[in-house]
Amino acid sequence: MTTKTIECRLHAQTGTLRYLWEMMAGKNTPLINELLSRINQHPDFEEWFKAGSIPKKAMNSICDDLKKQEAYSGQPGRFYTSTMFLVDYMLKSWFEIQQSLQKKLEGKQRWLKMLKNDRELEEQCQRSIEEIRSAAWQILQAMQQEDTDNSPKKSTRKKDKKNKQESVSLFDRLFQAYNDEQDELRSCALAYLLKNNCEITEEDEDLQRYNQRRRRKEIEIERLQKQLENRFPIGRDLTGQQWLEILTTVRENIPKDDIEISVWRAKLLKKAHKIPYPILYESNSDLTWSKKDGKKLQVRFNGLVESLKALGLEPNFEIRCDERQLPWFNRFYEDYQLWLDSGGQLSMGLFALRSARLLWRSGEGKGEPWLVNHLYLQCSIDTRLGTKEGTEQVRQEKVAQLEINLVKMKPEMTFPIFFRSRSLSIYFSIWKTIAEGYIAKFVEKGDFDKTRKNFSEAIKRNETTLKNMELCPPRPQKPVYKGNPDIIAGVSMGLDQPATVAIVNVITGEVITERSLRQLLGKNYRLLQRQRRQKQALSHQRHKAQKKDAPNQYGESELGLYVDHLIAKAIVKLAVDFCAHSIAVPNLERMREIIESEVRARAQQKILGYKEGQKKYAQQYRSSVHQWSYNRLSECIYQAAASVNIEIEKVFQSLSGSPFSKAKTNAIGAYTARLKGSS
Repeated sequence: MTTKTIECRLHAQTGTLRYLWEMMAGKNTPLINELLSRINQHPDFEEWFKAGSIPKKAMNSICDDLKKQEAYSGQPGRFYTSTMFLVDYMLKSWFEIQQSLQKKLEGKQRWLKMLKNDRELEEQCQRSIEEIRSAAWQILQAMQQEDTDNSPKKSTRKKDKKNKQESVSLFDRLFQAYNDEQDELRSCALAYLLKNNCEITEEDEDLQRYNQRRRRKEIEIERLQKQLENRFPIGRDLTGQQWLEILTTVRENIPKDDIEISVWRAKLLKKAHKIPYPILYESNSDLTWSKKDGKKLQVRFNGLVESLKALGLEPNFEIRCDERQLPWFNRFYEDYQLWLDSGGQLSMGLFALRSARLLWRSGEGKGEPWLVNHLYLQCSIDTRLGTKEGTEQVRQEKVAQLEINLVKMKPEMTFPIFFRSRSLSIYFSIWKTIAEGYIAKFVEKGDFDKTRKNFSEAIKRNETTLKNMELCPPRPQKPVYKGNPDIIAGVSMGLDQPATVAIVNVITGEVITERSLRQLLGKNYRLLQRQRRQKQALSHQRHKAQKKDAPNQYGESELGLYVDHLIAKAIVKLAVDFCAHSIAVPNLERMREIIESEVRARAQQKILGYKEGQKKYAQQYRSSVHQWSYNRLSECIYQAAASVNIEIEKVFQSLSGSPFSKAKTNAIGAYTARLKGSS
């Protein structure tokens, strides 16, 4: 990952800020809200949900209808394009979340259907519990024998690693066997193993504990069902109209049940949005850079220039940023000047700026919103394009992709390639496949002449871009970082230790060095302790507010983000010092399982053999050690790694072991995944 985001504050005339606020808050954000509402009510919405995306043609059609309405008309063309981009991003994310929740719901429902007490299992298969246990023991013995027969002889260290992986996957294998099993006795034996954590116990089942366990699963299913019902994005209510409507409803109606009371309460306590949606600029050609008096950087945005000039307003926005980000904004200006000097013959695909977005941030005080709130510009950049060597690397990648595109659109270009290999039969078969595919597209669209014209224009664009790629903008020389492919920095994350690092030689399995969180932060470790005390205080305030049904969304300081940046910087510096090829970061999809397994392991270590005591200790430990923002920490690691062009590899972290052993396993797992991907 070589992309990172920088930002600056924009300064402009009061009239310009007012016009921009009125457009974004008065027209663009209501348009997004209405577009979301129309999509939700569309008859084809279920099909779009299954596909996981909204067809571009349907999005354009709905947006074109809304443009004609007076409430949404008069916006710059770029604002309408941004609306469709933003809604598409929002819904794709929502579709992915909903599909993930749906899978969780189906899995919990299957588990609840399988979960039966010993008496119900006896009634199902008409056998005693002793016979069910005997069958369960035979199943476990058969699986262990199968593992022994299929596993080759390896060193002791690798055997231990394999055994841990087998213990983790045994539950999944049993569950799959349960789904495929037809025999009643074996099905009940598998259900017995699954509900007892893949173990056989001689103790009588505690029905009270079983009922509590079943009820917890039913509550989890009910919560997931509610999330699936009430989570469609409804947009931002900047005027507070929706809050007033629910307030009127509460005052004039009597709730039917407790569920309706909780829904009304949630809507009343929901924090209102005061900031409009941002405007997205997906192309770097939409921004024009200049300097005022040869010193102050300025930027103007396509689509706003004509509108502001028509009102007699200044279309330029002055850049105000800190010294760390100023070189990048100077780079944007230099790239744009080079493009002007070349007469448009220099490809913008080699410019450092990739995309941008214009947004407002909340300010403090009273007055007009465009004076109280602050206007910012966020820019996405490719860090490789800051040096000559990195720019050449990007150029080669883009040239290769353009050549592939032209081969697809112009099948005759494949002839020289396959002629060199003297495989004319392969050439003609591929040429025929490509040609038939494009002919089918022509016939499907029904307008051959129009399609042929568009196709020719696409070929011409790719050829022009390929020609412009021959010119490379000047860049300072800086050697591209190349680490040792045999060395990987493994990072483990957990509840007590948000980050632990191990530098590993993945060929020999040797751990070169290790760093705990305290060692990574050094003298800044006190900041981590202060951040934890702040989180505990906020959690206590939130708990008291919830008991009073009062607003409980307390904001946190930037201290946590600052500490995350310090941790990420220390991890990347350690990786560079030891010439690590990449950094292996845990996949956060399993973070809840990792944290829960860590809590249980600590409880079992502290209290031996007494399950009730272990459960109470786990509850106390969860409340005393608050979870870290692992997503934020991972993002900081990505950003820090991008600045020095170190690769990031995602791995699934093991559930057992010490933080150092998990970090080592993550590094080896990343190397194994790399080998599988290359084979």
